[in-house]
Amino acid sequence: MKRVNILNVYIDNLLQTELLEQLKSGVVFTPNVDHLIKLQNDREFLKAYSIADYKLCDSQMLVYASKFLGTPIKQKNSGSDFFPAFYSYHKNNDDIKIFLLGADKGIASKAQDKINSKVGRNIVVGAHSPSFGFEKSEKECLEIVEMIKQSDATVLAIGVGAPKQEKWIHKYKDKLPNIKIFLAIGATIDFEAENIKRSPKLMSKVGLEWLFRLFSEPKRLWKRYLIDDLPFFWLILQQKLSLYNISISDTQNYELGNNLSKQEVFKAPGDAI
Repeated sequence: MKRVNILNVYIDNLLQTELLEQLKSGVVFTPNVDHLIKLQNDREFLKAYSIADYKLCDSQMLVYASKFLGTPIKQKNSGSDFFPAFYSYHKNNDDIKIFLLGADKGIASKAQDKINSKVGRNIVVGAHSPSFGFEKSEKECLEIVEMIKQSDATVLAIGVGAPKQEKWIHKYKDKLPNIKIFLAIGATIDFEAENIKRSPKLMSKVGLEWLFRLFSEPKRLWKRYLIDDLPFFWLILQQKLSLYNISISDTQNYELGNNLSKQEVFKAPGDAI
């Protein structure tokens, strides 16, 4: 089974090793519970999702949900796991040159130094931490586009949170012809810079990374985990019972990614249930 349907988001059922071998170009998003909930209402986010060439399972909760639905996902591939595997895999590949975009002031540059030190070459050729609300300023966004172009990067790893990062890629992707691979990686830049600690591996393995992050950043994350994402479990039960109904009326004009069939996009999430 190459793809698993969870709330009508088609997640690529790949091992990390398989993806590293396959990924030569394209857009990589990492759906988790929060993404799937946001996609129920946010049509702009849904439109951005339509250009993803790869959608990786970012959550152990999605792994559990896939098993409950009878279509098990092989492996969790979170951005924070995949990104270090990606740059390690390409440490001797001079064609891979990464630009980091995200995190608070100075954090992306710190992550750049740490990654280059680990890899043993300057695989990260540029880094920038944008201002808060940068996505609302066309001027700042175009300055960032130019910065990325000047860096000679072939890979953009953007970590400014969902749905902002996915929408930014969708809007500016065509202005960056030299970028072959786009990675939306959430908090990974903070993790790489050691600005934020990741959860212990055991907690991540059993699906409790969200709890660790909640305790680490309660002010920012309490509403997401304790209120916004709770409908996920009810929606999964509806899908199991074949009661999950959606509207497709506004998906027909979306630009499709190369790997998405028209049928898949027509089945994408619509109005909240």
